[in-house]
Amino acid sequence: MSLPSRLIACCSRTAASLALSPVPRNPLGQGQHIRTAAALIIGDEILNGKTLDRNSNYFAQYCFELGIDLKRIEVIPDDENDIIEASRRLVDKYDLVVTSGGIGPTHDDITYASIAKSFNRPLAYHTETLARMESIAKNRPSPAHQTEEQLTAQKRMALFPEGAEVLFVAGDLWVPVVRVQGKLCIFPGIPSLFQKMLDGLKPYLPLPPPDARPRRVQVFTSLPESSIAPYLTQLQARVSAERIRIGSYPVLQRGVYVSLIGVDRKRVAGIAAEVEKELQGKIVGEGEKGAQR
Repeated sequence: MSLPSRLIACCSRTAASLALSPVPRNPLGQGQHIRTAAALIIGDEILNGKTLDRNSNYFAQYCFELGIDLKRIEVIPDDENDIIEASRRLVDKYDLVVTSGGIGPTHDDITYASIAKSFNRPLAYHTETLARMESIAKNRPSPAHQTEEQLTAQKRMALFPEGAEVLFVAGDLWVPVVRVQGKLCIFPGIPSLFQKMLDGLKPYLPLPPPDARPRRVQVFTSLPESSIAPYLTQLQARVSAERIRIGSYPVLQRGVYVSLIGVDRKRVAGIAAEVEKELQGKIVGEGEKGAQR
């Protein structure tokens, strides 16, 4: 489950008047930056087909553009044992882990509590989050009277693993990014919120330097994939030592997109020119690719 839509709507209408969190020290250590990442998508609604997961795709694009090697995307149910096992394993293996979903006020929103158990932390109300929640609540229509149970359910959304970093990354949202173990960042599942908060998190992440970020060039050819396979196999063997990756992606009855990815921009451009010539193709931009598919 996710945050109630009425609370999110009020966030988008509120003036950007809430202070952002100061940027803390590098959680990975001085001089270190994020190299690898994983996404943990949490929700029964994803697995039973009710909701289409858009967050993992957005995160994949985010990582690529920033030069982070996204190694794994996992989708798991709203199950405490699954969340505990997966969060421990991914944090142990990767530099950045994001979770999506399960931070609303209902019984099946168990992400905060499960992550707390995963890393042996108690839960504690976060005073600043409660204050921001109440501040924004004043600007939205609400029922004339809320029961004690309803108020308690609302406050659950500010019940975080004790000692976690609480990062307010958007001036018009009370919802923070909660970071545990310096690596695991907890996000809501609503795509518009996930995307906005992920973008806002950039200043708080030790990102790779710009010269470590890859370039992707794509060549479209009308030749069938089977006929270009031998050449691409030989080419990949030739450039593997240069950390250049080559992929082929067919479009039914039209042709094939050949993708070349590498950090050395000049070298990638040179190989793309070779591929364009050898495969009687054309270098295309992302916009052209979308139009032809």
